[in-house]
Amino acid sequence: MEGGGLEGEEAVGNCLGNLVDKGSRDSRKYYLSRRTVLEMLRDRGYDVPLSEINLSLQDFRAIHGQDPDVDRLRISVTHRSHPSKRIVVFFCGPGMIKVNVIRSIATQIVNKDSLSGLILILQNQITNQALKAVDLFPFKVELFQIMDLLVNITKHVLKPHHHVLTDQEKERVLKKYCIEEKQLPRMLKKDAIACYYGLERGQVVKVTYSGEITESYETYRCVW
Repeated sequence: MEGGGLEGEEAVGNCLGNLVDKGSRDSRKYYLSRRTVLEMLRDRGYDVPLSEINLSLQDFRAIHGQDPDVDRLRISVTHRSHPSKRIVVFFCGPGMIKVNVIRSIATQIVNKDSLSGLILILQNQITNQALKAVDLFPFKVELFQIMDLLVNITKHVLKPHHHVLTDQEKERVLKKYCIEEKQLPRMLKKDAIACYYGLERGQVVKVTYSGEITESYETYRCVW
């Protein structure tokens, strides 16, 4: 009996040991956040290879090591339906984001005229002067904190499904219910879902709720 007990405990210990991540926290943080960004871009309609999204943590570390170089994590993709639409993602280092960091990023961007958007992944606070420098870019710039990207919020089991309507779909909804845009329930532009999809004011999202207790139903929200 005693011998069997020890063998059982050893087996459990080995199983638990396999679940422990023995790599660096930084590499795991970069891996998870980069995967979420890739999923986010794909959900926005950009051409992102599934092989990039499905890359395992082990393979990511084999490529980038335990202490990844943020410059090598850079992403540049074009839109599937509009190839002229291109967006670039920069991962910033752990230090304070000052104006010199933004200027450095500006010098690294090639073909600025063909760029429609820039996403900066921050790990620290950004100064007011740096924010002013961000406003000088001739295209849309989005800021995300890396800790907010460790989990893809759209995959949460308690999160309803969101579908961004096209302009044509939006007009059909307004016509169907004989309402104006301002009469729709609102979603703030800084809402996590609005940020995930990069929504602008006036865009409408169909929200589908489903559950075992309540029946499924749909509602619409307009970004403000």
